[in-house]
Amino acid sequence: MLGQYLPVVVLLFLTVLFAAVSFVASRLLAPRSPNDRKAAPYECGIIPGRETPERFPVRFYLVAMIFIVFDIEIIFFYPWAIAHRGLGLYGLVAVLLFSAAVFESFVYLIGNGALEWGPVKRVRNDAAVSATRTTTSTIRRIGVREVGLEGRTGGGGFAA
Repeated sequence: MLGQYLPVVVLLFLTVLFAAVSFVASRLLAPRSPNDRKAAPYECGIIPGRETPERFPVRFYLVAMIFIVFDIEIIFFYPWAIAHRGLGLYGLVAVLLFSAAVFESFVYLIGNGALEWGPVKRVRNDAAVSATRTTTSTIRRIGVREVGLEGRTGGGGFAA
């Protein structure tokens, strides 16, 4: 009875042996000449001049999660497609419920901007904008000599 597992055990042993021999051979035979250039991170030939200013955006993770959800959906659809006649109405209802849940999560992520890669949109408060405000009532004049702009005069500033 255990004889049928002998090939699997031998294959597992050979796999572990090959990995161990590969690591040892790499340590013994690989040329070594460490320096600063080899220790630096490599990104398409561009040497980084400074550290990254911010953390990795969460949107990348949201896209990865969408990808994983759709991969799982396809993995579940394949067995259903093979046995859909034998499953009957129960299998159809189960797949429709599963598809509705996946579609709902996709709509939720799209609604929250998971695939919007542009600048972050700011919600504008229209109550803060007054119809009586004009450029003349809101722009504070800071002394600028005449530079050819109509009516913009004042002391100090740029020389014409």
